[in-house]
Amino acid sequence: MNVEFFVISLLNGVSYGLLLFMLSSGLTLIFSMMGVLNFAHTSFYMLGAYLAYTISGVVGFWPALVLAPLAVFALGAAFERYSLRRVHKFGHVPELLVTFGLSYLILEVVQLLWGRSTVPYGLPTQLQGPLFTLYGTQFPKSRSFIMLVAMLMLLSVWLLLTRTRIGLVIQAALKHPEMVEALGHNVPRVFMLVFGGGAALAGLAGVIGGNTYVTEPAMAASVGSIIFVVVVVGGMGSLAGAFLASLLIGIIQTFAVAMDQSLATGLRALGVAVSDQTFGYELLKLTISQVAPILPYLFLVLILIFRPKGLLGTRED
Repeated sequence: MNVEFFVISLLNGVSYGLLLFMLSSGLTLIFSMMGVLNFAHTSFYMLGAYLAYTISGVVGFWPALVLAPLAVFALGAAFERYSLRRVHKFGHVPELLVTFGLSYLILEVVQLLWGRSTVPYGLPTQLQGPLFTLYGTQFPKSRSFIMLVAMLMLLSVWLLLTRTRIGLVIQAALKHPEMVEALGHNVPRVFMLVFGGGAALAGLAGVIGGNTYVTEPAMAASVGSIIFVVVVVGGMGSLAGAFLASLLIGIIQTFAVAMDQSLATGLRALGVAVSDQTFGYELLKLTISQVAPILPYLFLVLILIFRPKGLLGTRED
């Protein structure tokens, strides 16, 4: 049973962590290129899920897997071109405010179009059921599909940034935008495409995360804070850091929610008498599963204290 718990929890943690990476990678790319912390990033994740739900009802899930991220890409690029670019010259605060406002706008639009309750966005037939069974516990195909798509996305982004001419222009525009523009490249268009691409990655995560978990108006808020934790812990602007932090947080949280041990049980195992009259018993009796939701934020605080740049970060701003 211990082997079953470890293997299944590890696989669930990796699949959840890779979904977090799909979300945080787009935010990391946008920040590393443009210096913009996009507060509406998880709203594009929600849009991807809802658009996929609507498109899959017409043409099926597999075309929606391509069409929904493309639609989110177009919306993200349009927002950068006609809104974010206009306030970019005024600094970070106006950028944060306009993306913050966009998140509320998207939420209201989603509720107007699809309602305030959960929509029946289900898995396609090919992703239903278990991939394998271990000691009587089934590991679903849907989580395996998340892992596959996330790894393919990581490979594609890495190849794009390091092995193509477009990637060279993007990296050059990050450090020397004036020189890149002097060479004839349209730097604002590059920024627009990067912002749209980051939004599309979030939309792709929504397409495969919405039917694996749940598609509802609260889905953006439920992952919003954890994504910023991933980006800060991994290192602002570091794609490799976001990948490492996503896996760490996904695995830690998945193991934690399944553990019922507490400090009280640990002290009792060591022979220490612990009762209702013990000082601080209310804290000692809290189980690991009860404190699991705050563990990523505790990790964040420790990282900010001992390594402010993050695990693999190179930028301080």
